Amino acid sequence: MQVTFASEPAPGAAENEDFVAATADAVVVLDGVTVPCGLSTGCDHGTPWFVRRLGGSLVALLATEPEALLIDLLAAAIRKTAGQHAATCDLEHPGTPSATVAMLRERDGVTDYLVLCDCTVLLDGPAALRVITDDRVSRIRWGTYAAVYQHVVGPDGVQREVPVPEHWHHRNHADGFWIAGSDPAAAYHAVTGSVPCAGLRRAAILSDGAARLADRFDLVSWPTLLHILDRDGPAGLIRQVRDAENLDAERRRWRRAKQYDDATAVLCRFPEALAP
Repeated sequence: MQVTFASEPAPGAAENEDFVAATADAVVVLDGVTVPCGLSTGCDHGTPWFVRRLGGSLVALLATEPEALLIDLLAAAIRKTAGQHAATCDLEHPGTPSATVAMLRERDGVTDYLVLCDCTVLLDGPAALRVITDDRVSRIRWGTYAAVYQHVVGPDGVQREVPVPEHWHHRNHADGFWIAGSDPAAAYHAVTGSVPCAGLRRAAILSDGAARLADRFDLVSWPTLLHILDRDGPAGLIRQVRDAENLDAERRRWRRAKQYDDATAVLCRFPEALAP
C-alpha cells in the first residue's frame, strides 16, 4: 500500500486540529471538534492536545497489536488518553475535547476500515466505488439546526452560525451521534468492516473539511473527487476545496458553521493501481 497525504489548518487558524499518521500497513485520521470561542469544556488542555495524544496512542496500538479489532484499539486509545488528563480535567463535561476518527489497515489479505462520526472512507474496488461514512451527526446538525446553532454577527459585520452547548448533549447517546471523547464505549458504535485486498485499487480517507467538494458543496461526485485526489494529489484536492470556500465567503450558498475548516486528505494506492 502506497500512502500519500496532506493536512492543512483552516486559513487563519492558530493550530491544525486534524491529525494524520501512517505506518507500513495502516492509516489514522482524526478531526478534532472545534470549541466555539468563550465556551468552557472542563479541560485545561484543549482540542489539539487531545487529538495528538489520541492519534499517537492509536498509531502505537496499531503497530504493537496488528491482529486486534479496530474498535478494540480505538476503545483502548480513548481510555489511555482519558487517563492522561482525568486528574486535572472534568471528563464528564459534555464539551470535553473530542474527535472524529477514521482508520484503514491491511491485514492477512483484507483491508479493515473504521469510521466514527463524519470522516469519510472511499474504497475503489472491482465493482462500484464504496463510500463509507457515519452520518448520524449530520442528522442531528441539520435536523435540529435551530436548536443547536445560533446566529452571530462578527466584528466584520458578517453573520455566522456557531454551535451552542445544546449540541453537546447529543454526543454519545443512542438518539444522537457517537464520537471519540472520554468514553471508550463510543468506539463500539463506529462503522466498521473489511473488504478483500484482491481487486482493491485505491482508497481514500477524508476529514469533513477535505470532503466538502462532494458532500457539503455537491460540486463533484465521489468518483470525481477520487479522480482529483489521484490526479492532483491530496494537497491539490485541498486547494480546490479552498477555492470553493472562497467563492462563498458569506456562507449563503452552502450553509456551514465555518467558512474554512481544517482539511486532511489521504490517498492509498494498492498493487493493482501501481502495476505498469
